[in-house]
Amino acid sequence: MVLETAGVGARVRRKRRGGLLREEARWGWLLQIPNIIGLLVFAAGPLIASLVMIFMNWQIITPPTYAGLDNFNTLFSDPLFAKALYNTVYITVFSVPLYMALGLLLALALNQKLRGMAIYRVIFFLPSQMPAVANAILWLWLFNPDYGLVNWFLGLFHIPPSTWVQDPVMAKPALIIMGIWGVGVGMIIYLAGLQGIPQELYEAAAIDGAGAWRRFRNVTLPMLTPVIFFSLIIGIINTMQSGFTTTYLFTGAQAGNGSTDSGGPDNALLLMFLYIYHQGFVDFSMGYASLLAWVLCVIILALTMINFKLAGRWVYYEGQLRG
Repeated sequence: MVLETAGVGARVRRKRRGGLLREEARWGWLLQIPNIIGLLVFAAGPLIASLVMIFMNWQIITPPTYAGLDNFNTLFSDPLFAKALYNTVYITVFSVPLYMALGLLLALALNQKLRGMAIYRVIFFLPSQMPAVANAILWLWLFNPDYGLVNWFLGLFHIPPSTWVQDPVMAKPALIIMGIWGVGVGMIIYLAGLQGIPQELYEAAAIDGAGAWRRFRNVTLPMLTPVIFFSLIIGIINTMQSGFTTTYLFTGAQAGNGSTDSGGPDNALLLMFLYIYHQGFVDFSMGYASLLAWVLCVIILALTMINFKLAGRWVYYEGQLRG
């Protein structure tokens, strides 16, 4: 009789829990309606149009004409596409891990309970909020080979000066260095993750005799893996889609010289977004620009899916650690 009563109670609890989950799902979909409408009205149309445009030859000022696979043939024989893709991958591979590591180090340093720490957090976060154009102009001045502060600082250590964005070898590292200026966003994300780690985990580790390094390795890092995973995904997506404003100003493309290879010295700063812009709005090859955009989209989607597939091997959540 007792077992039967317990079974009935369990079924009632499961039914009640199922009802709550369905209620949450209904409210979730209801609150997403504005976003879904915005996606269908403002994004779905252009996405479908760009997909159709892949097979078109459209010079913007003339009606589009069917081109078949001509744009694909151009893609496979276009050396500038390969260069732009290489530059974009180079920046992503080197900048994303660097920004993630620096963001985590800053967050660890600024997570201390010291007086005036909030002021330091604001100081490190503010540069990331600088407008993109002002940021690019500032770094153009800092990288100036004649009177820039970067070469002046290197001169203090007797390091030979560099021409930076005018040098095919140093142009991409200059972009990566400039990106450190915006590491404050990652710092804030890691800081939120650090402050969400239960203190009892540190207390239990300390009771077991774990030192600072062991607590960081066995508690902090595992508990931060969801935040690290989020930062990795967002970093890859943002980096592969970014760089237009900076490279546009760095390469002097605003002069309107009409060249599709305005990517700096030896096209070292020709990133995918800049190349898409040139194809679409300088050369007026809107069909080919649409194809380039979709290629970039597919690459980002593939990288995101691979990371999600691998996430189960190294991303841990609080419930898993406690269970």
